Amino acid sequence: MRRCEISRGLRMRGRTFFPPSRSPAKRFLAPGHCLSIDTPSRRYSPFSRMGLAARLLVVLGFVLLDWPGTARGQFDVPEPAGGAAGEPTLTLRWEVGVVIEASGGPSAGLRGTLPMPTDWPEQSVRIVTEEISPLVTRVDYRDLDGVRQMLFTIPQLPVGQTAEAVVTLEIIRRSLPPIENPESWEIARNLPRDVRRYLGPSPQIDVRNSRVRNQVREIVEEREGGWEQVQAIYDWVRDNITYREGREQNVVATMSSGWGGKHELTSLFIALCRAHGVPARTVWVPDHVYAEFYLVDGEGNGRWIPCQVAGPREFGSVSDNRPILQKGENIRVPEHREPQRFVAEYLTGSAGRGMGTPRVEFLRRTVAAD
Repeated sequence: MRRCEISRGLRMRGRTFFPPSRSPAKRFLAPGHCLSIDTPSRRYSPFSRMGLAARLLVVLGFVLLDWPGTARGQFDVPEPAGGAAGEPTLTLRWEVGVVIEASGGPSAGLRGTLPMPTDWPEQSVRIVTEEISPLVTRVDYRDLDGVRQMLFTIPQLPVGQTAEAVVTLEIIRRSLPPIENPESWEIARNLPRDVRRYLGPSPQIDVRNSRVRNQVREIVEEREGGWEQVQAIYDWVRDNITYREGREQNVVATMSSGWGGKHELTSLFIALCRAHGVPARTVWVPDHVYAEFYLVDGEGNGRWIPCQVAGPREFGSVSDNRPILQKGENIRVPEHREPQRFVAEYLTGSAGRGMGTPRVEFLRRTVAAD
């Protein structure tokens, strides 16, 4: 009996969203063989609108996967974000979990993980209810650097039986305090350890490349103060890189081609910031990403400051109040050898003679409040 691993994206009402490149593709596997699909890449749009069920339908031994491309203009300028510090801007409930049905035979040794929203300064999350089937012997939660995961174990799943582990979350998004006296904010000299790691390279983000370093030196030349320098980087990306969705590419390729999608523009801004000694990271929300950079005020107090690189011109605040799924793009996950740009769903199970082909459905959908 062998182990099979599944790690992929989400199928949602006829649309499928995946971390890898969006070129149409199909994967087939003969019955009885092991399946191993990993997702270190970045092209992940969890779902296009809240309120839609997110699903992954997987059959051990036979899999058909495809993903479409999307493109849309993002540079219409809305009203800036408002609200006092800590004021709730959105409260909703999400249902997150997994449902597995043993089809065509029993399943065994099922073990998996799935990402779920967690607390941030601008977001609070609490578990309202848990629905755990008796066949699910373990449900736990772990926090990685930038994301929370649910872990589940199903040792035996008889043919025709269904096991589920589903939780309902209450998610509250809040506005951050406005930046006062932005000209006084500077690049930090002594960074906390948990912030320092956002100066290094990440998948698709090469901060050591000479072209990246030379370009940022040119951008910030004759600019004074950290805020002005980061704003100059932000404006350079938006003014010199054309927004256009297409093939997946790293930051150096984006600079060479002069165009990129929301992931590319955001990653290039992050790379230039890091090359200049400014910590920066990706913020993942449903169907979109934006950036955060780290500066300190005149008293040395540090703060992560958001900006919308591919979208409306919002520097210092963003009006996007969709739930935050993850922060960062270089996350170590025990189930993967390589750092993950986006932490997707993961499932492993036993395969062999007499074993069935389980149907797996990962859920992430809005539900009505009681």
